[in-house]
Amino acid sequence: MRYQITHITNYDYSDPVSISHHIARVTPRDLPHQHCHSHELDISPGASVKNERTDYFGNKVCFFSMQKAHLSLAVTAKSIVEVHSRDMPDRPVNPTWSEVRSRFQEETWSEDAAVQEFVFASPLIPKSAEMAAYAAESFDDETPFIDCVLGLTCRIFKDFTYDSAATTVATPLLEVWKNRRGVCQDFAHLQIACLRSLGIPARYVSGYLETVPPPGKARLIGADASHAWLSFFCPGAGWFDVDPTNNLIPSTRHVTLAWGRDFSDVSPIRGVILGGSVQVLKVSVDVAPVD
Repeated sequence: MRYQITHITNYDYSDPVSISHHIARVTPRDLPHQHCHSHELDISPGASVKNERTDYFGNKVCFFSMQKAHLSLAVTAKSIVEVHSRDMPDRPVNPTWSEVRSRFQEETWSEDAAVQEFVFASPLIPKSAEMAAYAAESFDDETPFIDCVLGLTCRIFKDFTYDSAATTVATPLLEVWKNRRGVCQDFAHLQIACLRSLGIPARYVSGYLETVPPPGKARLIGADASHAWLSFFCPGAGWFDVDPTNNLIPSTRHVTLAWGRDFSDVSPIRGVILGGSVQVLKVSVDVAPVD
């Protein structure tokens, strides 16, 4: 499936901002199942400084700086991305939970630090004995490991309510756990916390999801939104994605943007400003299929 993605971020300030520095992670990754054919980033007013690099996790990052007074900032990212389907492994590639748990308990289960580091707590995701107990209900010793993860994904989908008014980007995970309400960012953080609390490597994935309008209704431009899900690691098989918000395995409708320990590593746009007093943020995302 090929998509044209338009991600627009607008900041309006009550007073002039004299200088600002920003980091944008809005370039879709190139992966075995995904290819970014083109990408352009428009910044208005024009940036005084702009450079690109790759961050620690392999995400493409653009740093830009505004060094003249401005009352607004508009950042428009346009990409053409092609996405192919992904499959979960079958037995015997998919080991049982008891086999995987034994592997994770070995000191040398992985020589790859880029996998091992996703077992630890991170700034927005604490490890919790309570979440470990909740997750453990889905993990039977003789059940295939991936089936256990999918069972946990389904339980989170059923036990927690999607409520866009219940949280903000600053809401602590423990509050989401207590109230059983949140959005995709919260549910991704929650399942990662559950898995890490069992010693399973898991990472946060940011991206986009193509939404399908009701039958007979036209697509609404800008109605799509940034989305979040997670990847978990299966020894001998690699990383696999699950989407607890929708209780499914991401496929051709999920476009991967970036990944990290949690949202703080992959925020699409973040920065610091001097001045501005009060700011109003508006974000619009359009994911449109193209021939």
